[in-house]
Amino acid sequence: MANQLQSKGAAGKKPASPLLTTRKLGKSFGAVNALSDVDLDVYPGEAIGVVGPNGAGKSTLMSVMSGAQRPSTGSVVFEEKDVTGTFAAEMCRNGLVRTHQVPKPFEGLSAFENIFVAASFGSNISSKEAYQVSVDAMETCGMLHLANRRAASLGLLDRKRLEVARAVATQPSVLLLDEVGGGLTDAEADELVAIILHIRAQGTAIIWIEHIVHVLLQVAERLICMDGGKIIADDLPDKVMSDPKVMQAYLGHSIT
Repeated sequence: MANQLQSKGAAGKKPASPLLTTRKLGKSFGAVNALSDVDLDVYPGEAIGVVGPNGAGKSTLMSVMSGAQRPSTGSVVFEEKDVTGTFAAEMCRNGLVRTHQVPKPFEGLSAFENIFVAASFGSNISSKEAYQVSVDAMETCGMLHLANRRAASLGLLDRKRLEVARAVATQPSVLLLDEVGGGLTDAEADELVAIILHIRAQGTAIIWIEHIVHVLLQVAERLICMDGGKIIADDLPDKVMSDPKVMQAYLGHSIT
């Protein structure tokens, strides 16, 4: 069933039409159904958290929505255009971009050069504009002091920052984050949360997959739980976390 919530978004405006919609979205790998009948509406400026056990289909959903993989069934509509099967590079230039669990920067380039490449080729702007956009993305992600550092020399937190900054430099209206908090200490995760909240405050819709739920809940105003390739709960975070179906998915039994 399609989500019926209508977010007011980061700026508290009246509900708008969905920015991103999926209907009956499915993805099969041979006999394995990684996604099945996923209906999802994402509104401008909304912050959505996605949780679920390993193998629930979370990353596959991101891959299909972002164009990294083509769906087996169903449709993806972005900004009122059917973009089902559109390749990731074009989706990125149109304003929908994802990060990856394991950052893979161009290690021989500096942090700034990595971001400049993203700004130049991931959006429809000139080189002059890309320079300023890259500077702004570095500032947003707290990386100005690392501009000339080679990506190969960066630690995990800074690689995560760089991954987010490269995505931000494409100027997305929807940013898909895939476990960017993984492997970080609590203090490092707090720094990352501050960055993501800042990005959202600029009007970008956020869809964030994360296993560290207490970190995710600092950002998400709406929570989705997946299991077996399906969305089994989609509501306010406290309602989802107390849903017996969610407890069953995580624990193997409900708590009464």
